Amino acid sequence: MPIEQRGVDTIPDEERTSGPRDLVSILLGSNLCLGVIVFGWLPPSFGLDFWSSISSIVAGTLVGTALTAPLALISLRTATNLSTSSGAQFGVRGRLIGSVVGLLLALGYTALTVWIGGDVMVGVLVRLVGLPADGVSYGVVYGLLAAATVAGAVYGYKVLLAMSRVLAIGMTALLALGLVAYAPDFTTSALPEAGGYLLGGYWPTWLLAAVAAGLSGPIAFITLLGDYTRYISPARHTPRRVLHATWLGLILGLLVPQLFGTFTAYAARAAFDYAGPLVDASPAWYLVPLLLAASAGSVGNAGLMLYSMGLDLDAILPRASRAAATYTVAVVATVCVFVGHYASTAQDAMTSFVLLLTAIGTPWAVITLIGFVRCRGVYDADALQVFNRRSRGGIYWYRAGWNVRAAVAWALGAFTGLLAVSLPEYEGPLLAYTGGVDCSFLLSGLVGGVVYLLLTPARTAVRAAPETDSEAALSVRGES
Repeated sequence: MPIEQRGVDTIPDEERTSGPRDLVSILLGSNLCLGVIVFGWLPPSFGLDFWSSISSIVAGTLVGTALTAPLALISLRTATNLSTSSGAQFGVRGRLIGSVVGLLLALGYTALTVWIGGDVMVGVLVRLVGLPADGVSYGVVYGLLAAATVAGAVYGYKVLLAMSRVLAIGMTALLALGLVAYAPDFTTSALPEAGGYLLGGYWPTWLLAAVAAGLSGPIAFITLLGDYTRYISPARHTPRRVLHATWLGLILGLLVPQLFGTFTAYAARAAFDYAGPLVDASPAWYLVPLLLAASAGSVGNAGLMLYSMGLDLDAILPRASRAAATYTVAVVATVCVFVGHYASTAQDAMTSFVLLLTAIGTPWAVITLIGFVRCRGVYDADALQVFNRRSRGGIYWYRAGWNVRAAVAWALGAFTGLLAVSLPEYEGPLLAYTGGVDCSFLLSGLVGGVVYLLLTPARTAVRAAPETDSEAALSVRGES
């Protein structure tokens, strides 16, 4: 299969051969991995019992999916990725905000997936063949996972789609075996080793779990969904079907692995760490399936994230090819894996990462969605590519390629979110006004959206552009 040559340029309609089923396959198959499973461990590690953990994850995932899923429709219209599409609101240079946010999101989740997957692989190999659990072993395993991930990401969308189809079936079977393997030791009681509620009370801790474990899952896809829907043709598939497929793919792809993580966290009594207790509690007959799940699942998920990182870096540096950009970000992600392994605890690193990225990513998503509603899904696809062609002008040029008002709205929203966030090592000053409850995602999205609406009244004008085979490509003049 040839290496994909497309970067963030507009995908021609004849190449847009995917459909809603492919979208479900890639969202389900790529997420059935330990990098997503481990988020189900966070609520138990916060001191919640089983049913409280389940409710927090489900509630957060549903809310996050409701916010995130409509973003998939934007790239269905623009035939490019979401960061580039956001140039309609932020300007063809201002859309670099989305590229940086997407790069950071994908970087963190890639590193997390390789980190957790590698730790479980080493633990299993210690039990199976007596592999020494030293720095060399971890380095070799991390390196092998990273190399396999790079291969899939460089070959591109079609390889990752084929891999996801296989993983959707294979990983489901492995997780089903895992339910049988860990069932004898399962309990619904809160883990006493966690030391009680992390934030001192039930509801603050439950809300933290809903954001860190539930809401963060869909938010991770705010810039990724367009990587897949740009290959779906609006001439052959309706927005309703694509939206329904996105809902289904996100909900199944996130809840199935995370709830498995919650189940195994209680069965393995995993209060302070997940990978070690998971391996220790595994019966001998499940070690090989666990090794397969840790390796194949990690490559599938990290490959998809690395692919997205390559696109985002390609959008930031138009002169770089997608393959070169992918190799570059792979090196950075691998370095982050070693930093995470040697310099941080899993709970603190995961909690801080997802809360910070949720706070700065949510206002970008809200502003982009407001723009989508305002223009009724009509974009000038050619004008979105001005920066990638290293040229000037077009209806999304605004001021020197930036819509300053949108950028200011995003910055104020992100800043508000950072002031309201509760991290293991930092508490924002706004927590004093929210009863100690982390409302960073809610406040950041609300402030960013409201400021954008106030600064950019809905003065839009629609003009005709040349028709394509799929639809009349109308264009919307950006808000001045």
